[in-house]
Amino acid sequence: MAEHIHPIHDQLVQRTERETANGHRGGIVWLTGLSGSGKSTIAAAVERRLFERGVFTRVLDGDNVRSGLNGNLGFSLEDRRENTRRVAEVAKLFAEAGAIVLCSFVSPTRELRAGVAEILGEDYYEVFVDTPLEECERRDVKGLYAKARAGEIRDFTGIDSPYEAPTAPFLTLATERLTVSEAAERLIAALITPLSIQSLSSEPTSR
Repeated sequence: MAEHIHPIHDQLVQRTERETANGHRGGIVWLTGLSGSGKSTIAAAVERRLFERGVFTRVLDGDNVRSGLNGNLGFSLEDRRENTRRVAEVAKLFAEAGAIVLCSFVSPTRELRAGVAEILGEDYYEVFVDTPLEECERRDVKGLYAKARAGEIRDFTGIDSPYEAPTAPFLTLATERLTVSEAAERLIAALITPLSIQSLSSEPTSR
């Protein structure tokens, strides 16, 4: 049987065909920032706006990834590396299918994000959701900062584990001065040209 096993990549629908059919290029938008900075909220807002205009898009974040694909991983440095690597590889498959993938992950170190960039290459668009620690703690949507301050959570980014801000991101969103809607629109505007998003000029599609 071994002689019958061979690559079939040239027989599959090609990425360029998918992108032409979709009306835009595939790509990965990697939103990084502290917990509570607004990454997932912005990603969801962008996904909704793009989806309503016929754009093939998908959000990947800790909630939908760690409940399934990465459910066997903890939060040690090695597990975080593996979590990030798996997410990057899944996002790459989506992008090759012509999707615009919105990845919302703290990914606290430059080393981790460099690994993502190496996997994704020119499809990688790093977005820094820049929100001061004090503001993230004030929001504390999930009560995580309070638990970290009380010692109930160890190695929590921003408290007893460092966050390294990007030095040259594709885009920075300072959420202290932006509403969710404003941040989403800025991100979409920045993506229109590099991802050749053509369908945004039309009205939302009925589905």
